[in-house]
Amino acid sequence: MQDGNPAWMLTRYEDVRSVLADPRFSADRLAPGFPILAPGQREGLSRQPKFMLSMDGKEHNDARRPVISEFSVRRVATMRPRIQQIVDEAIDELLKQPQPADLVKWIGHPVPAMMVAELVGAPLEQQPYFRDLTSRILAKGVTWEERFEISKTLRKFMDELIQSKAENPGDDLLSRQIIQQREEHGEVNFEGLSALAHLLLFAGHDSSAGLISLGVYTFLTNPEQRAAVMAEPKERIPLAIEEMLRFYSITDIGAARVALEDVEIGGVTIRAGEGVIASVYAANHDPEVFENPGELDLLRGDRHHVAFGYGPHQCLAQNLSRLELEIVFETLFRRIPTLRLAVDVDELPFKYDSVVFGLHALPVTW
Repeated sequence: MQDGNPAWMLTRYEDVRSVLADPRFSADRLAPGFPILAPGQREGLSRQPKFMLSMDGKEHNDARRPVISEFSVRRVATMRPRIQQIVDEAIDELLKQPQPADLVKWIGHPVPAMMVAELVGAPLEQQPYFRDLTSRILAKGVTWEERFEISKTLRKFMDELIQSKAENPGDDLLSRQIIQQREEHGEVNFEGLSALAHLLLFAGHDSSAGLISLGVYTFLTNPEQRAAVMAEPKERIPLAIEEMLRFYSITDIGAARVALEDVEIGGVTIRAGEGVIASVYAANHDPEVFENPGELDLLRGDRHHVAFGYGPHQCLAQNLSRLELEIVFETLFRRIPTLRLAVDVDELPFKYDSVVFGLHALPVTW
């Protein structure tokens, strides 16, 4: 790990699911022995409100329960018209650009940034600002001092946003949480809401941007599979999305734990205080669970992957992420059926320098 301490790496599907669902493993990133995945991780986290991802047991349940309904299938379905509008407007902008154009710049980043802004009720003109901050804080090679300064800037931005919502609530997630907290507790938990807003930014922006760029790349480089999917888009695009989620499994950052007591996993005893990386990428390529796991099959249809994690910390916004991807892929290839790569695959800049996989740029033409 970054601090020189060793950690166990779990790669089997059943072992990964077992650890992620086991309360004897803590998600507290400040707990002694927790794997340090990035420079400055502990220093930065120690100076800001505790994220839901770092909570265990009752504390985690109490933080997660009030916002679960915001991401239910029914609630997310009501967002479809607005997501469609955002995607259409992004494609309009792409089509105005000289060719070749960068799909990451005009679709991959703007669409999830707009969605996060909609969720938290952030002014649209401030999107480029916090999009830049979230991208920089997740980049590899950033020193802990730089990461801390970015985090501090983001916190100031969110604190000011939440204060404005407390004074003038709108129709957004943060405003609804403020109203609900006042009704239930008589006061607003500003620190908790700041941590929630941070989490939505981190989880909702770069991961979605990565999946959009990788998804379009996948369709463009697999024309026969794309034709089969687009022949019946309503039924088959959801299958393709599940396969892309499984195949790429773009981040393992949320799947680290530390043992609270001695636990036997797969015949090996993990001692209390030892760190564990439960690799969702490896689990999603376990040949005991997925036939020919290294083969990309957009009609595979397996939904039991763990790309969104597993257990109590399973991704809260997975329904929204799936809908966002579905609308992007269906609309993009319906409106621009001649879309194609503008450079050789060998020239594409994949994000090997970030904890969230994706593409820095995807030059396309049509």
